[in-house]
Amino acid sequence: MAHAPSGRGYVGGSYRTRERTVLTSLVVDLVLWIPDIVAAVLSGSIVLFADAVKCANEILATFFAYLTIRKMARGGVGKYDYGMGKFETITSVITGGVMLISLLLVFGTAIYRIVHPEGLVHTGVLLGIFLMVVGVGANSWLWFRNFRLWQKEPSPILDSQWRLFRTKAFSDASVLAALLASVIFAHFSWSLYIDPLASFVIAGFLFFSGYRVITLSLPDLLDKTLDEELQMVIVQHLAEFFNEYSALHGVRSRRSGSNVYIEIFLAFDSQKPMGEVQESINRIKAALEEDIPKSWVSIMPTDKPVPCDPAVSGTCA
Repeated sequence: MAHAPSGRGYVGGSYRTRERTVLTSLVVDLVLWIPDIVAAVLSGSIVLFADAVKCANEILATFFAYLTIRKMARGGVGKYDYGMGKFETITSVITGGVMLISLLLVFGTAIYRIVHPEGLVHTGVLLGIFLMVVGVGANSWLWFRNFRLWQKEPSPILDSQWRLFRTKAFSDASVLAALLASVIFAHFSWSLYIDPLASFVIAGFLFFSGYRVITLSLPDLLDKTLDEELQMVIVQHLAEFFNEYSALHGVRSRRSGSNVYIEIFLAFDSQKPMGEVQESINRIKAALEEDIPKSWVSIMPTDKPVPCDPAVSGTCA
């Protein structure tokens, strides 16, 4: 199957599917967030407060993702010749950054409650338990829904979204367990520390997810060369067509969102007619785009080596 043509259609239908997916996530977040605040105020629970603050930051991140994907769904023809994949990557970095900001808020509030322990109001705790049950169910559904869509149409936004809702599902489950434990063991003095200690579990989820999203997104934002596995695919195909060109002067590659851009600089026999050279270029290009999903291959005939500029990603002769 050839991937380049499908990449052009991908801008329309696929991006609109992602837009609906992210919008659904945003609406669900908003619906669950408001009663979460009410429960935190009524119960005096620091873990519910931390969860509400975390959700506020996640809503902001999802809102940014929605604005980005909406712009991408409208297309950027004539303005963004290389597509708008970097918008996706930037959104992923923002999502990861918001997770780390939430980590600091959760950590700070947990330390405060350990130093100044307080009992919980059971009416608010019961409301919180109900909301956490709903939250675990809703976030698990969005987690698996976004994960299945990411498997079909990989992109930085969908990757960060399914990881975000996985984190939310586990953190809500942790909050639920902490609230239940606080009610069950309320007659023990040490139960006052269950609530703040559970906040550290949420902090752990936020740190792991935020760190992973940022470290995976930054290399693409900085135009890092493709990983070794894809570079080997390029080398193998160039070896297969070795007799069709006279020299390899360099290969440059980078990612932009879910798209892969590859530039190959080849020298051809100067005695060959241009028509034959173009046929060779078309064969090499088609073979690479078939094996590398969502790839855009450009082959430039040249008789000079590509300059070795440290500021340019890729390899050069």
